[in-house]
Amino acid sequence: MTTLHEFPLVPAFGHLPTPDGVGVVGIDLPVGRLTAYRVVPAGASKGTVLIVPGYTGSKEDWRTFLPVLRDAGWTAVAISRRGQADSAAPTEPRDYSLDEEAADVVRVAALLDDGAPVHLIGHSLGGVIVRAAAIASPASFRDVVQFCSGPYGWPYRKVTELTIMRDTGGNNRQLFDSTNPLWAYRPDEELPDDVRMVRDRFDATSPLSVIAGAHILEDHTDASDELRATGLPVLVTHGEWDGAWPIPWQREMAERTGASYEVIPTSYHGPQVENPQGTVEVFDTFLSAH
Repeated sequence: MTTLHEFPLVPAFGHLPTPDGVGVVGIDLPVGRLTAYRVVPAGASKGTVLIVPGYTGSKEDWRTFLPVLRDAGWTAVAISRRGQADSAAPTEPRDYSLDEEAADVVRVAALLDDGAPVHLIGHSLGGVIVRAAAIASPASFRDVVQFCSGPYGWPYRKVTELTIMRDTGGNNRQLFDSTNPLWAYRPDEELPDDVRMVRDRFDATSPLSVIAGAHILEDHTDASDELRATGLPVLVTHGEWDGAWPIPWQREMAERTGASYEVIPTSYHGPQVENPQGTVEVFDTFLSAH
């Protein structure tokens, strides 16, 4: 069994530079090879953190934050989920179910710290996935961070995206252009670096992942009680101006799961990019307690 320090190095995805000390690695699972970022502190590690990205995201959402987390003393791995960017992309819609996504998280966790439980962070849709993983295998984790995520979705939440995907036969580039009109149809050299990476990621991501993720985000099942029943410590945290889920819902989720609750100031739906110092302080305080 290949473990965290033995994961093979793989090429970086896209044109953005990989920060010094961040390894780009492959993690081999039954679905195929997932790609990931790996950081290890120079001194003693406070523990191991597994990070799961959200809808139409990837490990690249954590490219600039992982060095901050490492410098705070944490070993960390941020994966690209199945179908995202350069990770393995199965070809059947059923392979992108919430249960399959959660099973990947449990399998990765088992490889990170010689089978010991790890800290778990899920961003946005990734928060829904890590909740399912924790419910399925609570012994795999020390705690769970629901980061800019919510208790449930709502019908027709992603109707625009799903309509575009249906009408274009699953054309991710058309989805990007339709939902980013400021940057639509422009050549690479006219795009800011981060926008170009996002468009390249849309091109590389499986349409099945996008469609399945949209349906999960429309599911109004609330698993808060099941998460609380695991007994795992939970943190609910989000940006001050996060608009992906109604903030009262996120606060209510914290109450229902018996979670700690923190608002990260001066940030929206990506506090790890918008306020990295505020984000690492919230994470470090919570994770260090467990």
